[in-house]
Amino acid sequence: MKLKERMVTLSRPVLGIETSCDETAAAVLAPDGTVLAETVLSQREHAAFGGVVPEIAARAHLAHLPDLAAAVLERAGLRPADLGGVAATSGPGLIGGLIVGSGFAKGVALAQGLPFVAVNHLEAHALTARLPGLVPGGVAFPYVLLLVSGGHCQCVLVEGVGRHRRLGGTIDDAVGEAFDKVAKMLGLGWPGGPALERLAAAGQPTVALPRPLLGRPGCDFSFSGLKTAVAQRRADADPADLAASFQQAVAEVLADRADHAMAACPAARVLVVAGGVAANARLRAVLAKAADRCGFAMVAPPPRLCGDNAVMVAWCGIERLRLGLSDPLDHAPQPRWPL
Repeated sequence: MKLKERMVTLSRPVLGIETSCDETAAAVLAPDGTVLAETVLSQREHAAFGGVVPEIAARAHLAHLPDLAAAVLERAGLRPADLGGVAATSGPGLIGGLIVGSGFAKGVALAQGLPFVAVNHLEAHALTARLPGLVPGGVAFPYVLLLVSGGHCQCVLVEGVGRHRRLGGTIDDAVGEAFDKVAKMLGLGWPGGPALERLAAAGQPTVALPRPLLGRPGCDFSFSGLKTAVAQRRADADPADLAASFQQAVAEVLADRADHAMAACPAARVLVVAGGVAANARLRAVLAKAADRCGFAMVAPPPRLCGDNAVMVAWCGIERLRLGLSDPLDHAPQPRWPL
């Protein structure tokens, strides 16, 4: 990201906007991270298609975002003129939604003469653990991040705001994508991750499934073979047991890859798990044990902040504005934007 330095004394709240996929979200945070108001609208228009339809998502963002933003400002007791900045997800994500959200945020910033921050969605997930309300004072740099979501799966050393060292990532499916596809195989509909977790709670992990890359050097992931193995077993296995076995296999693979990441980063002492899949209780439990074995503390956002939300976007904006960083209003949204 090309950032324009602009020394700002941050004493007023920041509005955050999130429209990268199928959640339309807005939030207002005080400079200290206190959440003054937030809202998330999960688009249900995509359920009939078994996945997100980009054009439908963009039109839904356009229809709902102005009212959502006005509502959070009203609940916070603020007017646009009371803000100290506006932050919006500007990538990675579906380009139509990114254009809607960043365009709206730029309009507010232009009208009020406020700084605009183009937020990298992945960095927003990465910095959520620094919210003072989650951990007293926020997690200090550096820390190891395991980012697990529908579109991304990677291990990263977070050294500071805008400073990340990628340790490994998926070579095929992201873990959230694998959850959704396995859920679809089992007839659970969409979104599949939460439904699969509920089904797994009724089963036992007794179905033999592979653990791709388990024990191998490095921090890369692979889930396509595991997904194929589930497809081969679904005809002769109890669905609940198969769901529990898939979930357990994923948990063990993630823990193994996180072990390697923590071993590679002796200066860090915290493992942060973020992204939509971080809401899965079984995965959180297995990863917490892995962190403890390595002498790390594990920190994960509350489930409501694991999925796409505007609280993390506003907080990322605050982190950047505190450093005097903002972006020009001609900053172009980027559907692909690695950390």
